[in-house]
Amino acid sequence: MSSSSSSPTSNNLFLLHRVIRFISSHAASSFFSEVRVIGGENVPATGPLIVAATHHNMMLDPAILSLGFPHKRVLNYWSKASLFANPFAKYILLSSGNIPVDRKSKDRNVLFKGTFEALSNGGAVALFPEGTSYTEPRIMQVKDGAAWAALEYTKWVEEQRSVGVSGLQDVVVIPVAIVYTNKSKYRSSVIMEFGRPISMDPYKEQFFSANEGAPRTAAKQLTRQIENELVEATINAPDWDTLYAARMARDILWEGEKSINLEDFVTISQTLVDLFSTPDITTNSVSVRRSLLEYYSLLQSTNLTNSVLSALPLPRSLDPNIPTTLPSRLYTLAIFIRDTLSSLARLPFFLFPLIVHLPVYVMGRIGARLVRDEEETQAQNKVVFGLLSMLTIYPAIFFFLWALLWYTPIGAALAAATVYLFAIYHNRMINDNYEHAKRFIAAWRILIGVWAPKRWDLSLTALSQYTTPTIPKENPWVDKHKTSNSTRTQATSGSSLTSTEKVPSVLPPAPELLLAQEREPPATTRPRRRPPTRRIMRHVLRSRLEAIKSLASFFEQLERAGDRSKLKVKASRHLAQIYGGLEDTTRFGVSSGSGDLSDEPEGWRYATEVIAYLKKRGAKIPSMKRAVGTEEDWAVLTSDGEDSSSTP
Repeated sequence: MSSSSSSPTSNNLFLLHRVIRFISSHAASSFFSEVRVIGGENVPATGPLIVAATHHNMMLDPAILSLGFPHKRVLNYWSKASLFANPFAKYILLSSGNIPVDRKSKDRNVLFKGTFEALSNGGAVALFPEGTSYTEPRIMQVKDGAAWAALEYTKWVEEQRSVGVSGLQDVVVIPVAIVYTNKSKYRSSVIMEFGRPISMDPYKEQFFSANEGAPRTAAKQLTRQIENELVEATINAPDWDTLYAARMARDILWEGEKSINLEDFVTISQTLVDLFSTPDITTNSVSVRRSLLEYYSLLQSTNLTNSVLSALPLPRSLDPNIPTTLPSRLYTLAIFIRDTLSSLARLPFFLFPLIVHLPVYVMGRIGARLVRDEEETQAQNKVVFGLLSMLTIYPAIFFFLWALLWYTPIGAALAAATVYLFAIYHNRMINDNYEHAKRFIAAWRILIGVWAPKRWDLSLTALSQYTTPTIPKENPWVDKHKTSNSTRTQATSGSSLTSTEKVPSVLPPAPELLLAQEREPPATTRPRRRPPTRRIMRHVLRSRLEAIKSLASFFEQLERAGDRSKLKVKASRHLAQIYGGLEDTTRFGVSSGSGDLSDEPEGWRYATEVIAYLKKRGAKIPSMKRAVGTEEDWAVLTSDGEDSSSTP
């Protein structure tokens, strides 16, 4: 193999890739409100790159990665080599930015032929080292394919230089974390953070060594570095309950969906995850988690959000001596009238775009319902179904306008410009109108719930099914028995795998291999039906106030305990190195996914520093009124001590 310009990738203009990227950019901007790129300066404008990105949202991940990649560089993605057998399919795949990889081959020159060609021409190869898209509370696996590709190319370059080939550049690995504020929700945001380039220099000597197992050890060490970079730029929780509690606390502390600076979204979320991962941090930590989880689950069951409820002028009493209050019937009617008038005032300016795009919204909902149990596929289906609808609607509008203009060349230009401006107008108007529509629907549901007779409320027994958050369906291609620690142990095991043996792939395993593995069959659960508004809305409003009250009590205890004894709370290691410190004991007793205690130093931060950190970034920590005329420490009061039966 040579680096001559006659290779397919050097002559390819990637026309189809550019077309797909253009279409994807419009589809993404129609679904997501913002795609924030962080660390773009870490990406070289030229030279060979291997991009190792997280993969938690199916087809949207490569689409987002390609459209937001700095310098508009073309990304080459791995595809099965068998797909390139047909000449026409080969042209389509190469033009769209795909390169072949034969994962069955043990010969590195065959396995990485397409990769070497792309990199030798200064291209960028994008991989998803997790191997498959999945929904879990943390990064579950990072495979070795990206590390092997980078190190094998580095070795190949040295071999080419040794025989007199010049002009080849060294490759670097760019870790990329793609984080969604809510990956299946319409008008949510995306954060794409590019890490610092990882050089191959520290791993060359060991990988080139003839010692048995040395190449594998070098690849494992590089994989560990990639994994650490991805973990530091993403949100990782030990379990779903901790992640859900942290999410609910974040939504209460930052009531508006756009109130958090996206630059701080990941670190804020991880700080709260670490906070709720610390056992027995306050006397009421267990009940606080329970209150947050119940409220989160009720919102999940009713398709409401705390930001929408917080936008309504609902009662927010945090006095522990006052039972949880609900809005009166006349008050809810006033809220409904207010939001109805507010929505109607905007409707004339948005009615026509709404009617035109109605098929897009309907098809998006249908697409999401087809994969109700697969969260990582819902947004993909919404975007794809909506895009197909737009590809039908917009050409129809264009030809209709062109016909009105007598099919003249100037008419075609005017029709195209009108369609383009109409699409921009819709996207500009959708955010504000969508928020008002959600508030109008929430006000209507509150009105129904409060005005309904109390005897219609769900009993506590019937309510229990809606107070436990739904856990996403497991991906069978994710090996939950492996943890991030597995990479560290294998890197030092000295296992004997030479550079010519089969290299682990970042592609999903073949179906026949998956079936051959002995796995516990996944549990089948019936989809949760949405409860009737008239029977659950009072419960939602009570749960909201109790969650806010318990969170206020939690932070009050945390701050007072921190002032007395410099209370330490758990922290992820990368945050501890910035804001706290590390200690060699397993003080917090947090076990890894395999059940073994971590053998590395635990990170910590002072509780008072965490509270100051959150406040500095805009957190509105609720506070409670101190009881008058009593010596009782009201901060210890939890939702368990409230008499909900007295609630009107």
